[in-house]
Order: sequence, then C-alpha cells, then structure tokens
Amino acid sequence: MSVVIVTGSAGYIGGQTVLQLKDAGHEVYGIDRRHPPKHMLDVTNRFMLQDFASDAALSWIIQKQPDAIVHCAGTSLVGPSMKDPSEYYNNNMVKTLKLVDVVKTSMPRSRFIFSSSAATYGRPIGDSCLESNQCMPLSPYGESKLMIDIILESYHKAHNFNYVSFRYFNACGADPLGRHGQEPGATHIIARVLESLRDDKEFTLYGDNYRTNDGTCVRDYVHVDDIARAHLLALDTTIPAGIYNLGSNTGTSCKEIIAAAERITGKKLKVAIGTRRGGDPATLTASAGKFNKLADWRHYNLNDIIQHAWKWTSNVR
Repeated sequence: MSVVIVTGSAGYIGGQTVLQLKDAGHEVYGIDRRHPPKHMLDVTNRFMLQDFASDAALSWIIQKQPDAIVHCAGTSLVGPSMKDPSEYYNNNMVKTLKLVDVVKTSMPRSRFIFSSSAATYGRPIGDSCLESNQCMPLSPYGESKLMIDIILESYHKAHNFNYVSFRYFNACGADPLGRHGQEPGATHIIARVLESLRDDKEFTLYGDNYRTNDGTCVRDYVHVDDIARAHLLALDTTIPAGIYNLGSNTGTSCKEIIAAAERITGKKLKVAIGTRRGGDPATLTASAGKFNKLADWRHYNLNDIIQHAWKWTSNVR
C-alpha cells in the first residue's frame, strides 16, 4: 500500500484516479479548490479544500510525505486559453513549478505523476504523435503543459527528480461501475453529443471544412478509466522516468463519433455547423507504443467509452 496525494481530485480525471487507487488498496488524499461532487465526498481518506499551491496545502503535502503525487489539478480548455492566457500560465505553470520545487526539496523520494496533454504537440508531424516529436503547441493551454514537461525533464537530469508525465489525448467515457463521470455541461465532444441526444437539443459541430476525410477534426479518444489505470501503474518505480503518450493509436472524426453515438443510443442527433475554434489542429492522434510496452493499461474501445458515458449521462442532469 502506498500513500498517494491526488491534486484536482474533485475533477473528472482526478476523481477517476482516486477510485482506481482506492480500489487497489492505497491510502489516498485529495486536494482541490472545488468541493467534490456528492458521489465522491467520502472516497478519499481525507480531502483538503485548498488551491494545491497554497501554503496550507503545501504544508499538508510535506507533512504526509506521500510515496507519490498525482498532479491532475489545472485549467484545461484550449479555446478559453486563447482569450485568457494568464490564467493558464499561472495555474498550470507557475503554481506547478512551486509544487515541483517543494517536492524536490522536502520529499525527494516521492514520485511526481503529471497530467500533461496532447495539446503540447500542436500540429502533428506525420500520421501520429511520438514523444520524440518536436512540440509546437497552438494554444496557451498547450504551451503551459509543455513548459512543465520541459521543467520536469531538466529537474530529472539535474536532480534525479522522480517523475512520469502522461500526455493525455481525448479523455472520455465514465466509470465502468457507474460511480463517476463528467459533470453536466462538459465541453468534450462525446459528453456534448450525448447530452444533446438525451435532451433532444441541437448540437453544434465546430467546423466541417478541415483537411480530413470527412471535413471534421480527427482525434484520439481514450477511456478515463484507462488513464486512471495508467496513473496507478506509474506508482511502480520500475517504470522509467519520462514522458508517455496515453492514447488509442486510432483517429476518429467528429462525424464518426456522432454516428457511433446515434447507433449506441438509438437516437438521431440534430446537428448545426459552427465556425472553427482557434487552436484546433485538423488531426491529433497518438502513438502510444512507448507506455504500451511497459504496462497492460488499456482495456476499453470507443464503443465501451460511449456506452459507459451514455449510462452516466442518462442518470445525471
């Protein structure tokens, strides 16, 4: 059993990670500046309502001397980052650097597991993104995540800082046991499509004139429970320090997502075509072989993702 602190534990990925860690028998503490949703209130061993970079939170983390910190806290939307970059640079980079320095100084044996993002890549070189690709992010959100990836690797070289950084591609789905999922009004396409189908409302598709087979964006979709499982597996210090993609190695277009959702739910979606969003590349898919060689972590496909998400969406409003 390990002692693990999860920042952003009240959120979508953080919450699912807490469930995975608890299911595996670990002692788990959560930190978030938001209250957990009702279904997550009593899951952690203890929860602290604080910004992870506050003096109170950092003192608490030092006191716990965790075996690992899973750092899921952060501001995570591409579009809003184009309008308010300061929030993203401050919350995702400045505050995380403060936490990293505390870990380096006061708990050097702790493993630091970071929630990075596929947004670090920008427009991919070739058919899919390799961790070795040159990163040219298209948004302040992607830039803020890349800054921390660079910091973690430089600290590893200079101080033997013990870290793993996971570059998530599109996290989606819900807990397979129905315990947790995305909050109502989530911005990710699968959640938006399913809410629109549930409520019989029009869905806005952001652009249909990209240079892809059907004109809509192509993305790599990965189940949130598989992402949480990767965090659990990363507690094993035989997993080498470094950056790892978490994805499915498969690209799926927005129109293909809509078709799959209609097939699984048996409902027809009302679609309106909107304008493109700033910072959205046409295609962004993962080459996830680096982590796949180390761990058996991916269990679910796109049908599972939509089925689990639909079960959750149908019961949460």
